[in-house]
Amino acid sequence: MFNIVLDNKKYKVQEKISIYEFLKSNNNDKNVVAARINGSLHDLSDCIESDCELEAIRSNELDGLDIIRHSCAHLLGHALKQIDPKIKMVIGPVINNGFYYDILSEKAISEKDLKSIENTMKKLAKKNYNIIRQVVSKTEAKKVFTERKEDYKLELINDIPKNEIIAIYHHQEYIDMCRGPHLINTKYLKHFKLMKVSGSYWRGDSNNQPLQRIYGTAWDTEESLDNYLKKLEEADRRDHRKLGQRLDLFHFQEESPGMIFWHNNGWFIYSAVKDYITSYLVNNDYDIIDTPQILDKSLWKKSGHLDKFSDLIYEVTSEDKGYAIKPMSCPGHIQVFNQGIKSYKDLPIKYAEFGKVHRDEPSGTLHGLLRIRGFTQDDAHIFCTPDQIENEISDLISNIYDIYKVFGFEKIKVELSTRPEKRVGDDSIWDKSESSLKSALDNNKVIWKINEGDGAFYGPKIDFSLTDSLEREWQLGTIQLDFSMPDRLNASYIDQDGQKRTPVMIHRAILGSIERFVGILIEEYAGDMPLWLAPTQVVILNITSNQENYCNNIENSLQNNNVRVICDLRNEKISFKIREHTLSKIPYIIIIGDKEVADNKISVRTRSGVDMGQMTVENFMKMLDTHVIEKSLTI
Repeated sequence: MFNIVLDNKKYKVQEKISIYEFLKSNNNDKNVVAARINGSLHDLSDCIESDCELEAIRSNELDGLDIIRHSCAHLLGHALKQIDPKIKMVIGPVINNGFYYDILSEKAISEKDLKSIENTMKKLAKKNYNIIRQVVSKTEAKKVFTERKEDYKLELINDIPKNEIIAIYHHQEYIDMCRGPHLINTKYLKHFKLMKVSGSYWRGDSNNQPLQRIYGTAWDTEESLDNYLKKLEEADRRDHRKLGQRLDLFHFQEESPGMIFWHNNGWFIYSAVKDYITSYLVNNDYDIIDTPQILDKSLWKKSGHLDKFSDLIYEVTSEDKGYAIKPMSCPGHIQVFNQGIKSYKDLPIKYAEFGKVHRDEPSGTLHGLLRIRGFTQDDAHIFCTPDQIENEISDLISNIYDIYKVFGFEKIKVELSTRPEKRVGDDSIWDKSESSLKSALDNNKVIWKINEGDGAFYGPKIDFSLTDSLEREWQLGTIQLDFSMPDRLNASYIDQDGQKRTPVMIHRAILGSIERFVGILIEEYAGDMPLWLAPTQVVILNITSNQENYCNNIENSLQNNNVRVICDLRNEKISFKIREHTLSKIPYIIIIGDKEVADNKISVRTRSGVDMGQMTVENFMKMLDTHVIEKSLTI
């Protein structure tokens, strides 16, 4: 006897029977695609084990979607091999919202080819091929893929541990290898789409064979697929790289890969964000400092960064001496702390720096403002006593939530990342560090989850990920507790007994990188920056040349009240000028005709097309002042 769990109800089954057979016999849910056996996922056809509990997995559940996507990756492989039998299959894993398959093909596959490949996949799916799972030995697996001349599969088989199960999947003439589970028949693969083609490398190493990667997405219903594609369209509309070009914010060029050329409008947004954070820091008792861009390699060796980040650090030589361009600011802050004798009465000491750092990120990972090689961290380090840790972390948690709320982000995910395999410091220090962070989170009633093994090499950390309007997560803020680096770099203070002690160092960032945060804001607001962040807040348009003097007088009045305003007095149709400045995302458009001049008023329109009617310049300026002071997100 064993149990089948369906819809939280447990059914006792007297004889061996799969969930699939159980569903058929009970005319039940046809959307069940797999089952868990004692916590592990299995194909439906495998679910006939006795003395265990089987739990049904539906296609619209997370596990179920992964199963659909595993099966779609193989369906893609089947289609590719039918189109060109010479193609060699490499790997085809499930990823967030879809799957991809890396292949080696003599012919370059382009975006134009995807529709044809997709059509072949649909034809194959409709043939209702059973998807058959077969467990084989390592020797048998090698024989199968040697006959099929799948060189990369053979390399993967060689890497599989001796006692690990190898499963191969068949549908018609196509054979592939996968841990699974998969669906039982191709007819259930209906709602998928191939998305794009990109380059990749075997095992992710640029020194290895270049490959082609085909991305796809797959869902359980047509509605889910359509919703996902619409979300992608909206993401494309909000793409900060396109908006950056259209709104004249920044550009990139090959002569400086991964580095930003800021234009006036973009630099204003960057500076406004930085100025706001600066004022917040000053009000919270931080010292604003600045440390050198280049430091002797010996310091980075001593801090542990050179060993951990050697592949990302830019190195330079001067007079036969080796230096590193700083990838982060923490060692420099310890050098500032080490100037002069510090007492326990001086602590906590808070140093903040908008530190320009450089990291030699692989070219294939660069992505607009979101992944670059030269960027500015809103970096800070707090030097404190062990007794001050929890209070300081509590303040930081509050700071992070406050700042994110100003920019309109209130859905925050919090994770505690624990000790990684490669780390400095002994386990007793890590035990103490992790315990301190857990206490601070619990005492602040923060909902959090554990992220095992993802801490910094010098200490555990709390990571804060915000969710944007498209439900995308962005990991930005971090609080990292460090008992090791201050000791490695000889930081000390004198305690109340006159003894020399090593301070605790708390690393913290709120925005992470200002450049990346600006990119996120551009996409979050779709370029419609809030009034306080808008490079130009107001544009004044005349209907005819009769209103030019009046327009100039209004411009002067607004400028004298610190409003960022421009006048457009071109001899163009007013409808043309309104459309142009609406597309340029200027928050308010003032329209002046003869009636406005006669009434000594202005007509105001928002960039979203709302007609606010006539008002006095004084009332308009009061409205602007209120929006700016309150950091309003709406206009």
